[in-house]
This record gives sequence, structure tokens and C-alpha cells, in this order.
Amino acid sequence: MRFAISLLSLLAIASIIGTVMKQNEPMPNYVNQFGPFWFEVFGKIGLYAVYSSWWFLLILAFLVASTSLCISRNAPKMLKDMRSWRENVREQSLRNFRHKAEWSFPGTRAELVTLLTDRIASRGYKVKQVDKENATLLAAKQGAANKWGYIFAHSAIVIICIGGLLDSDLPMRFQGWFQGKTPFAGNGVIADIPAQHRLGLGNPTFRGNTLIPEGASSNTAIIAQQGGVFIQDLPFTIKLNRFIIDFYSTGMPKLFASEVEITDHETGKKFPATIKVNQPLVYKGLSVYQSSFEDGGSKLKLSGYPMTGAGNTTFAVSGEVGNTTPLKGGKDNEYTVEWSGFRPFNVENMAQSGQDLRSVKVTKSFAAGLDKHLGSGAKSATVKELKNVGPSVQYKLRDKTGQAREYQNYMQSVQSDGGYVFLAGMRESPSEPFRYLRIPADDNDSVDEWMRLRAAIQSPKLRAQAAHRYAERALPGNRDGVQALQQQLEQSAIKGLSIFAGDSVQSGYVAVSRFLERVPQAEQEKAADIFMKILNGSMWDLWQIARAEDGLAPVIADEKHARFLQLATNAYADTFFYGAPVYLQLKGFDEVKASVLQVTRAPGKNVVYLGCLLLVMGIFSMLYIRERRLWIWITSAEDGKAQALMAMSSQRITLDFEKEFDVLKQQLPQQS
Repeated sequence: MRFAISLLSLLAIASIIGTVMKQNEPMPNYVNQFGPFWFEVFGKIGLYAVYSSWWFLLILAFLVASTSLCISRNAPKMLKDMRSWRENVREQSLRNFRHKAEWSFPGTRAELVTLLTDRIASRGYKVKQVDKENATLLAAKQGAANKWGYIFAHSAIVIICIGGLLDSDLPMRFQGWFQGKTPFAGNGVIADIPAQHRLGLGNPTFRGNTLIPEGASSNTAIIAQQGGVFIQDLPFTIKLNRFIIDFYSTGMPKLFASEVEITDHETGKKFPATIKVNQPLVYKGLSVYQSSFEDGGSKLKLSGYPMTGAGNTTFAVSGEVGNTTPLKGGKDNEYTVEWSGFRPFNVENMAQSGQDLRSVKVTKSFAAGLDKHLGSGAKSATVKELKNVGPSVQYKLRDKTGQAREYQNYMQSVQSDGGYVFLAGMRESPSEPFRYLRIPADDNDSVDEWMRLRAAIQSPKLRAQAAHRYAERALPGNRDGVQALQQQLEQSAIKGLSIFAGDSVQSGYVAVSRFLERVPQAEQEKAADIFMKILNGSMWDLWQIARAEDGLAPVIADEKHARFLQLATNAYADTFFYGAPVYLQLKGFDEVKASVLQVTRAPGKNVVYLGCLLLVMGIFSMLYIRERRLWIWITSAEDGKAQALMAMSSQRITLDFEKEFDVLKQQLPQQS
């Protein structure tokens, strides 16, 4: 018993680990999550596939053997005890019971035997009359089925473990040991994968996934392994005619369904079917579940905007999810876009739509002053506002050295921080959350105005013109003293714009903070106030000059455009962290949906169901069925009266047992 409990404890701990840690994920995901050292440690002890690891299966096998031996040794004794009346008791042993009672009966012994037999039977007891020397013994019992609870509960453990072993990957391991089957670790067309990586139709148990785009078909399933994948052949072909996804009013999905056509390879029979979540298709011993959905190769149309230099020329980019596209034009030839995902709907919590790219570390006094100008793109974590923000595209931008960053750009603008912005997410590894660049939307709901301003900030010529115009606007007049102040203010504005424009090392507010750190600490707050006023003023003039360069009229100086300029300034400061030479904005798409179906053959499923049923019956039997034994020793006294000695016992002495004994002690001695 102690050994079995220890094994059950180990299984419980292992199951907790297997539940908390995602199983059978790609190995790079675990490297990113745990780091190289712990990745190796966890890999050696098999935590990435707990339920198929050798030690987990060994514990199951030992538990089955231990519990089976326990059942085989104790079940016959229990069954024998259930059939036994324990009539070999003696009068003296009954007198030693704690729960006993004794009384006299005015009638004969035979009359008392008949009376007590009827009364005990009316209480639900089974009664047996045993003739003794000069006495009669009434042996009664109730709740003997309590023993079945122990047998059922222990048998359930064995049956559930056997069901788990049947549904484990032991059959695949046996095929690897005796038939030379090995996981496939390369890339290629499924039909061309060699036979040693494929599992036949006779594979007794498996659980694999198949991804099918709309209009396509599949007759295989992919079984993920640590060293690669197995290709499982299916006895039928699944063709996806249509994938259906329905949404709630908030934009959250509420229904996934696949309309498929099944073609039997053996008979050629075809029939339609609809597979929904929790409504699988069962055919030829296989269950096909609706697992999830993916993109099936959507066609994307995007516009590329340079993020470096003073150029502002856009170019068209086309892509297909799952493929790659080289960037054309100038230095961008050194980059490749790997299209990894497209989503036509995105339900986001607009109260907390991701953290900003900016990460400025400054002294407390300087931060207090600078925060007045920067504001914050983050919302309160206690507020929840779900909203569908429209389509998004996800891709990796890989340079010639093989280094890549992942990006997620939204097609539509969303309201954030007092204005409408386009969210452009970036992360350096899959284990990190996306951080967002917030590009303000202009009057035409586009990024064109911000891109124009970004290019102007990078132009020394336009910065000089903006500084000159700002100085004349801030200090009008032609007197000598005013002109000298204008020149000083112009130089300060040029320097401020140049610092903010930055270089390859730093730019934006990071460069501003580094510059102001050289100011004595007591004067930093005042210097920051003056610097930001000059920067904001000259940025306005820089914007107007950039529009004039493109033949556009100046914008009206109102609160809306002032807010746009503030958001645009913040967004430019974040481009240093964005780390991409180009911003790709989704302009159009032709969506191709794909359904992910899980195909399983689980012979142990019904075995486990049987074990669960026995376990429930066993536990209820042990908890709610109480075994009670009752003996009454009846003798004849010298005066002809009958004398009765009653004793009662139970496995567990409870309040109910005490009450029942008191009732019997009062009712049985009563004369009819």
C-alpha cells in the first residue's frame, strides 16, 4: 500500500508538470523559454513529453504490477469474507464485545428465534440461523457489498493505467525498436518522405494533426516527436470544402466548424460531414476533432515605407503567408521578409493594448519634468475593453547574417492615448510579448503625414530651415538685439533637432536625456522645460516646411493637429527601438483559411472510461455503504423462559452505527 501511494504521488507530480509545461512543442520554443542550461536539464529528464517519457511509463507499469498483486492477494479474502456469516463465534466472545445487550423473553426459545428473525430481516439484514449445543445463534449482516468498493477502486487504478499505456506512444516505440521507424527531421513534400518515417494503417494508437487549406485535401496526419515527426497514413482522404468561423458581437470567436468530404480509400465511398468543436467525426475507428485554425496561404498586398534616411518614397510589396519575399530597392536588398501569419480579426483589450517600445531610464528629477511632455501610451491594467481592431499581418525580417526580428502590423488605426494610431509591434524572440510603435493617423487616416515628418527630421537642410523659421516666429522684429537673440535661438533649435534626430547610436528622447544629463542636476528640470519647448516649436515649423516641399498647404494650428504632432514626436522617438529599415503597411488581402484537425485512434479511451466508472462506484461504495455484523445468542433458562445475548460490530464506529445499535437494543427486546 505504501509503495502504491508513493507511485501515485509521483504520477500526480509528473501530471502537474505535464499540465503546467506545454508538451511536444518545437525545441527552439523551450530554448527561448528556459535558456540553454535548463533546456538541456529538462530535456534529459523528459519534461517536454512527460506522458511518453520512459520513467513515466515505468511508474505506470510498476503501479499496475503492484496494485494487481494487491488485488490478487486480498480480493479472494474479501470475497470469502463477504460470503461468510462468521457463525463460529461463542457466547463468551460475544460478551467481550463493546456493543452488547442481554434480555429475557417470557416465551420459548423457538418463539424468540422466530420473532427476532422477522424483526432483524425487517431492518434490512440478511439472517442465518445456526443451531448450537443447547443454544441457537442468529447471525445477521448488512452492507457486505462495502468490500466491492475496495475491489472496484483498486481495479480501477489498474484499468486506467492500462488504458493510459494503450494510448501512449509505446506502439510507436516498438515500431522504432523492431521495424526501424525513425522520426523525420527534415523538410520536404509529405508524399516523398521515405517509408522509415511513415506509420502504417495498422498503427494501434496515435494522435496527430493535419492542416488543410480550403479546397485542399489530406490523407496523412503529423505526429510530433522530440526528434522530428512521424507521418501517419490514414485510411481515407479529408477534403476541406469550407471553414466556418462565427463571432460574438465583441469580435471573440464562438464557433469553429469544418465542412469536409471524406473519401474511403478501400471502397471509394464519398460522403460529406461537418466537424465542430466537441462534435468529432468518427469513422473506421478514427476520431477527427476540430482542433484549431490557421492561415492557409493568404495573398497579401502591402506598402513599404523607409524608416531610415531622408527619403520618403513608398514601394509596393506582395507576399503569401508561409513564403518569403526579398525586399527590393537600395540597401533593403539585404533583407528577406518571412510571412508567418495573417489574421482578419483581432480582439484586443484596448485598455491595455501592449507596452510601448520606449524604455527611457533617467534620473528621477529629469523624468518628472520630461513625463509632462511625453505622456504615456499604456493604459490602466485594471480596465478591460475588448474590441475588434481589424486585420493584422505578422512577419519576420531577416538580414543577410541570418538575424531576424518579428513584427506584427495592424491594417486599421485604433484609438489610443487621445488619438488614432497604427500599431506596429516588434519582438526579438518568440518568448517575448510584442512591444508597439504607435504611428499617429493623419487627417486621411494614413501614415503618410508621419512618414513625411520622419523624413524631414532626418534632413539637415530642412532642420536648418525649420530652426530659422521658428526663431523668427518666436522673436519677431529686425532690431540688432532681437536678431542676435534670433540667431542664438536658431542655433539652439538646430542643436535640439539634431540631437532628437540622432545617429546610429541613439536618437529621440534617449539622446535628449543623455544630453541633459550633462547639465548640473539642480538645473536639469528647468533645462528640460526649455529644451522641450524649443523642440516642440521647431517641430511644428519642420512639419509645415515638409508639407510645403511636397506642394501641400500648411495645416491649421488647432488642438487636433497639436495632438498629432505630439504623438508623431513620440513615435519618432520609438523608431530607434523598432529596429527595422522599413515599415510594411497592409493594404489588401485575399484570405485563404485552413483548418487544423486532430486525428486520433485511442483504443484505451473506453478502457479508461470503464476504469473511471469502477472508480466512482468503488469510492461511493466505500464511503456510503457501511458493513454491520449482528449476532444473537439465544438459550433456554431453567424456568422455561428464553435468554438472549446480542452483540454488534462494524468496521467504522460512527454516530450512525451508535444510533442503530441503540434502536436495535430498544426494539429487539420488546414483546409482541
